[in-house]
Amino acid sequence: MIFHRIYRILLFYFFTLLITTSYFSFTALAEAPKNYLKGKFYTSVKNHFLVATEKMTDDRFRKTVIVMLDNDKEGSLGLVINKPIGKVPLRFLINTLQGRKNEKKELYEVNIPIYWGGPVEKEQIYILHSQEYKNENTKDYNGISITRDYNILFDIAENKGPKKSLVILGYSGWSEGQLEGELDQDHWILSEFNPLIVFEMESNNKWLKAYKNGFIRL
Repeated sequence: MIFHRIYRILLFYFFTLLITTSYFSFTALAEAPKNYLKGKFYTSVKNHFLVATEKMTDDRFRKTVIVMLDNDKEGSLGLVINKPIGKVPLRFLINTLQGRKNEKKELYEVNIPIYWGGPVEKEQIYILHSQEYKNENTKDYNGISITRDYNILFDIAENKGPKKSLVILGYSGWSEGQLEGELDQDHWILSEFNPLIVFEMESNNKWLKAYKNGFIRL
């Protein structure tokens, strides 16, 4: 399975969390199929859940819930929130030769739960978290925030981070009209965004809860 493969890759390669305030870019979206159905953009689905239906044909996204962070005529992107990969030591998520160097080295072996966020830029790490935690690299969305730096990972390892968080590897992206075409084919439905579902302890419950609140885009 894809999650087991990613986990093995993590064990053999040190993924470096890029310290940057540039959060997402449409220049790195997933390559669209050659003959995909290109739908028409009507209104943005940003700040909603995107929930896979039983008609989903891509095994990677079966019973998937995605927080939609952006959606316009150029494309779409979001983070999968219900596909846990496993736990890895903090040292696999940071570049131990940079940043804090030997500071708080005892935290390097603390195990951090990680999630699969999608097939795009799998080496990138996004920490999605509750909004009481902020630093200079935090970007706020609708009821949640995203921070991308070493400090939040150390804070999470030290139990000084946000009250609720998901450490997510990679993201989900669609080219122009691609997501709209998938919605037209009923591969996805929309659901009202709810932070309680994002941080639900049991990942297996997230899809059912989001699906029950789903609706078809008009």
